[in-house]
Amino acid sequence: MRFLIVGGSGLLGGELVRRCAADGHEVAATYLSRPGETAGVEWSPLDVRRREDAAALAGAFRPEVVVNAAYRQTDWAATAAGAANVALAASAVGGRLVHVSSDAVFSGAAVHYDETCLPDPISPYGAAKAAAETAVAAVAPGAVIARTSLIIGDGGSPHEALVHALATGGKRGVLFTDEVRCPVHVADLAAALLELAASGHHGVHHVAGADAVSRYELGLLIARRDGLDADRLRPGLRAGSGVPGPLDVRLECGTTRRRLRTRLRGAREFLR
Repeated sequence: MRFLIVGGSGLLGGELVRRCAADGHEVAATYLSRPGETAGVEWSPLDVRRREDAAALAGAFRPEVVVNAAYRQTDWAATAAGAANVALAASAVGGRLVHVSSDAVFSGAAVHYDETCLPDPISPYGAAKAAAETAVAAVAPGAVIARTSLIIGDGGSPHEALVHALATGGKRGVLFTDEVRCPVHVADLAAALLELAASGHHGVHHVAGADAVSRYELGLLIARRDGLDADRLRPGLRAGSGVPGPLDVRLECGTTRRRLRTRLRGAREFLR
């Protein structure tokens, strides 16, 4: 099959590119500032905010599947309008779309959110992601919208980098004990997204890990896995800190798990 991975140079995009290439698919991938390292892949620069560029790339490559893993937390146009541009480009060439969304679309007021819950964001990034979901559903009704949580790898994620900096004295700060998410391993997430791409399913799916853990507990797990001094990690509270965004958001993934062969491990397992 012909896969186009938008945002292919990021943590999740890079894993998707590697898996598709290893499985013998024809792969094109986009990047904003520099290409990824996987060989045998057609790398192209793309600013998703430019609708005509997304359309031209899809028209030239004519993918059968497009996975949109691109986002910029502080850029509404890239996250919201960019998602609409990618959806329009995929639809124009008849490509199946898998759009990666986030648990940031929820406020945390309900704590537990299944696939039927409607977004109620309280941060600019969450609002942009919710707008992206609306655009994708309108432009490409057959698309998969996959909401996920914190993405953890084998050392390559931003949260892992933060934990390393805090544990080695390279940075000062705290990890919140009252901010709870359901972290997912990048390999599990990529496998699940590609499985959904090959399925006949559409609409909203929740693809997150089995464990609900705080940022602080997650930090302890990472530090212990990597042989760092976990005692150097300082706990703190997000409530009252002035940091915007939801506190406790737990994606309920039961419906999606029943549709998948891929097992979505919890952080206490994959960081053991």
